[in-house]
Amino acid sequence: MIVIGAGPHGLAAAALLRRSGVPAVVLERSDRVGASWARRYDHLRLHTPPGASKLPGLSVPRQAGPWVSRDDYVRYLERYVAHHRLDVRVTTPVRRVERAEGASGAQWLVHIPGATVATGAVVVATGRCHTPNTPDWPGRSTFTGTLLHSAHYRSPAPYRGRDVLVVGAGNSGTEIAAVLAGAGARQVRIAIRTPPNILPRSSARWHAVGRLTEALPLTWRDSTSLLTQRLAVPDLTSWGLPRPRSGLYTRNIHEGVNPVLDHGFVDAVRSGRVEPVAAVQAFDGPDVLLADGARLRPDTVIAATGYRPGLHDLVGSLGVLDEAGQPLAVGARTLPGAARLYFAGYTNPLTGVLRQAGIDARAIAHAFRREEARAPFPAPRVGDRATGTRPEGHPPS
Repeated sequence: MIVIGAGPHGLAAAALLRRSGVPAVVLERSDRVGASWARRYDHLRLHTPPGASKLPGLSVPRQAGPWVSRDDYVRYLERYVAHHRLDVRVTTPVRRVERAEGASGAQWLVHIPGATVATGAVVVATGRCHTPNTPDWPGRSTFTGTLLHSAHYRSPAPYRGRDVLVVGAGNSGTEIAAVLAGAGARQVRIAIRTPPNILPRSSARWHAVGRLTEALPLTWRDSTSLLTQRLAVPDLTSWGLPRPRSGLYTRNIHEGVNPVLDHGFVDAVRSGRVEPVAAVQAFDGPDVLLADGARLRPDTVIAATGYRPGLHDLVGSLGVLDEAGQPLAVGARTLPGAARLYFAGYTNPLTGVLRQAGIDARAIAHAFRREEARAPFPAPRVGDRATGTRPEGHPPS
């Protein structure tokens, strides 16, 4: 079994496969596990409590506190590899996955630099937040200020004394805006297309509520969530941010977004340190044009506009992606023409992305063992642990 990606979903899948007696090799393009987490901004903290953030077989250390930091979570992933004795090959990018037409005992060919690995099964776990998505706004190339995606934002220090426009009101955008406002930025605005569902930080266990209410009618869940927001979160309409019209459950189902967990954003808006403005429409030299006709002239624009899975080069020729580039089947489900090709980590459930890593891993391990009992195949061999390469044309044993 080949697992592509050494983030939480890939490591959880490898751990539960190993526990089931299935040898799995994890291929990671960067030089460390949890690299996508390590690259996030310095002040990042998980929005789920430790109990909802742990992977199967190892708890998050209590000393990490109720809001686990970026660095603590990366260290946890490193400990997870050692704890489960996982076979992880870093600096081993996978170029593409192809069907192994006519290959004996294998269904898939995994292409890495200088080598092709034949294997009976693949778990793709490169993550839904793989490729930064910056909208192609009209006139974007003419902007004379600094434009960067939030993936490339690290800390508020470079923006002290600057006029900053944050685009996007998800968890990253609202947190970055609040931190910038409290760290000396001269002016901070946040461009919002759709008012977000905001919950107080004390509501971190809404993931558990989501699990308990999954069987209830959607309209009831939405009504309850909107009532909770009205009672717990001040109305920001007077500050330019109206109440959301859709409940958080409907938005999660139809848009794949989760509510914003407030880490100081509401207070920053009410105090005037962060100003909500209309959505970005276009750029015109030094100016940013908004949907309501206003013009701004910020020094820096930070686009907290989400990510794409970036799977086209990897599996785009296999007919397993929809028009948006998302996998057509996830978890233990596979398509009829792509048996034993699994995708883990491409959903955004209200019950928690990291909790879902364990759910997907258990389901994949169970499904694979069931398949393998019907038609066993040889384990892949990916060179040695130091290099992770083998000559082109030499199939694994």
